[in-house]
Parts: sequence; structure tokens; C-alpha cells
Amino acid sequence: MAPFLIYTFLGLGIPTLAVINLAFRNENGQASTSNIHLISQGIYRLGFENSIKLALITSIIPSILGVILAYTIQTSRSGLLRRLVATASGVLANFGGVNLTFMFIATLGSTGVLTVWLNVIRLNPWHYGFNLYSFYGVAFVYMYFQIPLMVLIITPALAGLRQSWREAAENMGASTLRYWRHVGIPVLLPSVLGATLLLFGSAFAAYATAESLTTGIIALAPIQIGVVLNGNVVAGQTHVGYAIAFGMLVILSATMILYGLVRRRASKWLP
Repeated sequence: MAPFLIYTFLGLGIPTLAVINLAFRNENGQASTSNIHLISQGIYRLGFENSIKLALITSIIPSILGVILAYTIQTSRSGLLRRLVATASGVLANFGGVNLTFMFIATLGSTGVLTVWLNVIRLNPWHYGFNLYSFYGVAFVYMYFQIPLMVLIITPALAGLRQSWREAAENMGASTLRYWRHVGIPVLLPSVLGATLLLFGSAFAAYATAESLTTGIIALAPIQIGVVLNGNVVAGQTHVGYAIAFGMLVILSATMILYGLVRRRASKWLP
């Protein structure tokens, strides 16, 4: 346990303390809240708003679709299908960044393979308002790895729904609707909420995919930190990147605290 705590402190604790310290210091090294005030307005505030909006969209929708997909696979009689989906989900959930961006550009970009094919039958999505490089284009790409991630996270909870519970409910005259209302949903809800919070944190902190897809034209908090690290900062605002990072730490910490509370409630139903 001690080596793990030491490793965590060196790799996470010290950098976190450094970020907090520098976020509250001005250019002269004096204690100040000017950086915090700066990120609460203008383009930096927009970056947080967009990041939260993106994280909400790409956590709620994939959560719903992921639960449906995971339940369909879990109730399938084919063991081979379950193993294939589990393996594919594990691969796709970790497939992101520049590689994922290139795949989508080559497939659904303005001159992508699928776009060209759809254009032949006059179903070019770009003619109907689709834009891969827009905010919602980024959200669409994020779902490619968020849905498989949801499948991986929620499958153990679905496995915890015992067949004996359903049989007992049916023996007492409960319909399928009443079973889900009084047994299935109450048991699954904490796990679904916890998984959704994890997806929120994953999307909120993601950087490489959005940066490589939009080249930074969309205001997102992680991208704004990257801009500062690259030296593109206004004179007198060199510590603003630390303030943005501090803001992200606050949001992610709140997310993980909520996840811990929900997870504690859900753990008693896990197999």
C-alpha cells in the first residue's frame, strides 16, 4: 500500500499542488485571484461551457445506447457474440486521438469514402447540415469510443440482475413493466448514473481527438490549456493555463466524489 501511495503522491499529488499554487499567483509570484477572475469570463468561460455541454451530450446519449446494447448482448444466448462484443468494446473504448480523427476524416470528411458514396445517391450528409469539424461533429466522433466504454462499464451491473428475481416477480403476478419499475431500474440506476459520470469525466478531459479534428477552432478547456503550453498567450497571462487546469480539477473532483457516492450504493448489487 505504501509504494502505491508514494507513487500516487509523486505522480498526481505534487503536480496537483503545483497547479493549485500557480493558479493563484500573478506574474510577480504574488498571491492573487486575477487568473481565476480571468477564466470566469470571455473566451475562457466559453471554453468551460462548451466542454461541459460536450461532456453532457457525449455521456447521456452513449449511456442510453450503451445500456440498450449491453442488455441486448447480455440476454443473448450466444456466448460467442458476448465475447466478441466485449473484446470489440475493449478495443474501441481505447481507440482515440489522431488515429480516430484520421479514420473519421477518411470516412465522413467532406471528401471521405462514405461521403462520396452517399453523394452518388444524393444522400451526402454535408448537404443536410452535417459538419464533421463542428461542435456536434466532435460530439459524434466522441460517441465512437464512449458507447463501447459504457458497454464495458455497465455489463457487470447487468450481470447482477438475477434471473431468480424476475421469476419471483412473475410468480407473484408482476408484469414485465412492474418488474422493471420496482426491481430492475432501482437496482441498475446507481450503476447507470455512476457509469454516466465516468463518461462525463472522460469526455470533459479529452484533448487529442478534439484538437486534431478541429485544430483548436472550437473553444474547449483542454484545448485552451494546450494553447497556453504552446506559448500562445497574452502578455501578463502566462499563469492562465494553471487557472484553467484548476477549474478542470474542481469539476472533475466533484464528478469523482459523486461517482464514489453512487458507486457505494451500486456495489452491493454487483455479482
